[in-house]
Parts: sequence; structure tokens; C-alpha cells
Amino acid sequence: MNTIIIDGLSFALPLFIMAIGGIYCERSGITNLAIEGLQGFGAFCGALFAVCIAQYFAGNSPVPFYLAMLFAFLGGMLFSLLHAMLCIKFKANQVISGVVINILAMALTEFLTKQINASIFGAASNKFVLGVSARITIPVLSKIPVLGAVFTNLYPFEIVITFIAVVAWYILYQTRFGLHLRACGDNPHAVDAAGIEVSRVRLIAVMASGALSGLGGICFAYSISANFSSNIYSGYGYLAIAALIFGNWKILPTLGACLLFGFARSGGYELVKFLEMPSSYQDLVMVLPYVLTLLMLIFFSKKNHSPKALGEIYDKGAR
Repeated sequence: MNTIIIDGLSFALPLFIMAIGGIYCERSGITNLAIEGLQGFGAFCGALFAVCIAQYFAGNSPVPFYLAMLFAFLGGMLFSLLHAMLCIKFKANQVISGVVINILAMALTEFLTKQINASIFGAASNKFVLGVSARITIPVLSKIPVLGAVFTNLYPFEIVITFIAVVAWYILYQTRFGLHLRACGDNPHAVDAAGIEVSRVRLIAVMASGALSGLGGICFAYSISANFSSNIYSGYGYLAIAALIFGNWKILPTLGACLLFGFARSGGYELVKFLEMPSSYQDLVMVLPYVLTLLMLIFFSKKNHSPKALGEIYDKGAR
């Protein structure tokens, strides 16, 4: 049980922070299918910076890891400006923009990774080797039966993500900016009539989505894959989108969906081990979160209510 909780949280929390980014973007009225590409490009920026400065630090130093998180945050934010420009400035179809950004991010990072490895590091490789982040255990809390697993063998990014998630919840639901953002997704013309620039609010929301997606991407790179490569584009972005939809574009219910996906994944791995099944069945376990997505889509999608202006191109002159 402890292993299921520990591994489930390490998968669910990066997924959750990406989903929060998607909530910010879509509650402002901008459809965001680009989470997959944003998390990949952000992870690329963080991983590139980490491998460039690794030689200046000891092998067990946490500094490259934290700087990688920072640059992944910034890289995802900058790359999201492309989505913002297409959707807000040029009023392009938001679904097509998201799909194109996903394809562009995958192709661009794959190409750049190969070129940088060949020209700078002299290696014919399509990945940046990062290693797995060190883990920490909180002394007293980890001794609590069952619940103590939550505080055992934590990746540092789990603490960072929890803090950012609390701040994101407060901003979205307890601040004036959060009210404006949610209003932009339901009635942007009313927001404009109140003297608030809709495009500015939406731009900030898209950038927040890119930043949080990039953060989630580098967390996956430092935990699941231990490197940056094309494997980072494994559908996690789409799973985050599914989680926020099932969470009805609300942060706390979305956390529940992410935890369900995470525990389904880790529980499946433990089941394979318990039944002493061949290791090839572990690959089959990876589809469990997506199977749950399909089942939840069947039973709960009719009860979901998206923001009223989601995906609509805002025209200030149309009333």
C-alpha cells in the first residue's frame, strides 16, 4: 500500500500542476490542447540548462535540479506565447493552434536535442541524461500508519508543486484577478464593459498555463524517465486535459481525478509484481489511466459544464 501511495503521488502531482495550468487557460476562454507540447518544450529548456551547468556542481548537488525547474517554468511560459499570439492576436482556431504547437514542440525539441548533443557534447544522442532526483522523508509524519506514506520518499518537486497549487487556488478563487479571469471565460463582453482588457487577462492565463506545464514536464523528466527525450511526449498533457474536464474546470475536483490516475498506474504495477506476471505486462499497465479516462468520459461527461465562452474568438466590436 505504501508503494502505491508513494509512486501514485509522484505521478499525480506533476499531472495536477499541468492541469491547473489548463484550468487557468480555459477558465479565461482559451481552449488549450497544447499542454502536451508546452510541457515538452519546458522540460527541454530545463534539461538543457541542467546538463550545461552539471559540470560545475558535485554529482549529488540539488542545484541543477532546482535551476532546471526554474528554466522549465520560464521555457514553457515563453513557448506558450506562440499559442497566445495565434489565439488572441490573430484569432486563429484554438483547437488547431494547440495541435500544431504539440507537433511543433515534439519535432523542434527532438531536432535541437540531437544537434546540441552532436555539436556541443560530441555525442550522437537524442536525449539529455538527467538522472533521478533525490528523495526526502519527513521524520515524524512519515511514521503515521498508512498516511505516513504521503510523507515518505518524496521528490522535492512534490513539495514545490503542492505550494504552487495552493497559491494558484488562492489566486483563482480569492483575488480580483481570479474573478476577472473566470469572468473572461463566461462573459468576456461584461469584463470589457467593466473596463478590463480581456486580451491581457487571457494572455496572462495562457502564460501561466505554459509555465505550469513546463514545470510538470521537467518533474516527469526527473522522476519517470530520468532524462529528456521524445519519451516525454507520452500523452501526459492529454491526460491532464482529461483530468481538468472531469474536475469540471475546478482545482480540487481535478486533484481527485489526478490522484485516481496516479493510483491506478502505481496500483497496476504493484498488481503485476504481486501476481508475478512477466515484465511485459507492465507496459499494459501504463494504459490503465487512459482506460479510466474512457470510462469516466462515458459516465460523467454529461454532467460537466465548461466555461460558456470557451473556444470562442473574442471580438470587442461584437455585442
